[in-house]
Amino acid sequence: MSENALNDLTLETRPRIAEIPERDWQRLAGVSNPFLRYEFFQALEDSGCTRAETGWTPNHLVFKRGDRIVGLAPAYLKTHSMGEYVFDWAWAEAYQRYNLPYYPKLLMAIPFTPSAGPRLLLDNDVRQQLAPERLHDLLDTLTHQLGAHSWHLLFPDAQDQRLLEHQEQLHRIGCQFHWHSHQYRSFEDYLAALNSRKRKSIRKERRQVAEQGITFTRFQGRDIPDHVLSAFYVFYQATYLKRGQRAYLNKAFFEQLRERLPEHMHLIMAVKQGEMIAGALFLAGQTTLYGRYWGCLEEYSHLHFETCYYQGIELALALGLSHFDAGAQGEHKLVRGFEPVITHSWHSVQHPGFRDAIAQFTREEAEQVQAYFAEANTLLPFKQQNSQ
Repeated sequence: MSENALNDLTLETRPRIAEIPERDWQRLAGVSNPFLRYEFFQALEDSGCTRAETGWTPNHLVFKRGDRIVGLAPAYLKTHSMGEYVFDWAWAEAYQRYNLPYYPKLLMAIPFTPSAGPRLLLDNDVRQQLAPERLHDLLDTLTHQLGAHSWHLLFPDAQDQRLLEHQEQLHRIGCQFHWHSHQYRSFEDYLAALNSRKRKSIRKERRQVAEQGITFTRFQGRDIPDHVLSAFYVFYQATYLKRGQRAYLNKAFFEQLRERLPEHMHLIMAVKQGEMIAGALFLAGQTTLYGRYWGCLEEYSHLHFETCYYQGIELALALGLSHFDAGAQGEHKLVRGFEPVITHSWHSVQHPGFRDAIAQFTREEAEQVQAYFAEANTLLPFKQQNSQ
């Protein structure tokens, strides 16, 4: 390939998903990942969850060659760092101490969703020709044009990682815990893979939930009744209110998700004496179940892990999915067979002095995360430890 093969590649933004042809988005994103579906971003914008007033101003990236769209990326101008799950609060505070603006920043991410996946939705020929230096130059130039002070791309998959590798940019890693079906056919198969002590512990936890008179009911897509979705939304709000925060998503978003992406949406409700007491919402992709939103009004012994994780494992098995991404953080997952996974993010900070300081921070942080990841792998409760 000629080094000048992509000299005609340009990068623009669009302030609404509706200004990008759905056929182009679908052509580049596919339909297997619920968080990349055109309808997902429609629901976020039409419900008012991602807009200037919430600090999530859509600025979706459009890569073009002439008049043809050859790439897309979900992107936002952010005026805060909430809802991202790659924490840069300390960076923002350092800027503030020197009376320098940290916001707005350009964020390429799925709002409120710490799940790895494609972020740069590119034509195959463009992906094969595009050098990391060219991509970073395009992003740096666009950041300056937008009046932002940095750009951040969160949770890319391995294919995007190869495009983002650049020694002059800031690379961060993190650690999550995911469940993998090692050809399990049932929950009992999964338990059989664990050591005896942990297997007995999980059975005891599940038995104690049942002894409290709690049962579980599954719903999917448009079969979720209004009163069930309303009850779930109350529980979801409570999760944030307990921390003194407002929920990121409103009820209209979940209603639109039910209508626009019913094939991906699964809801599990915990019931006691005929009353719904808790709920967890999952989105299913082609190979992965994503556990995302949960809530309850009263605390019950082991209810959270049963609803969000054990019920999630059973749902993943029922759907024939090999991977369960139950969300960020959570060492409590490790001892129950959720395996450590390294996550990535890339950052470009324009201020040279801060860039050097942050680069040192990311190097030290990466050493700590790698050590933590290695130790976590030694603590898995399998009879013969599985590895990533």
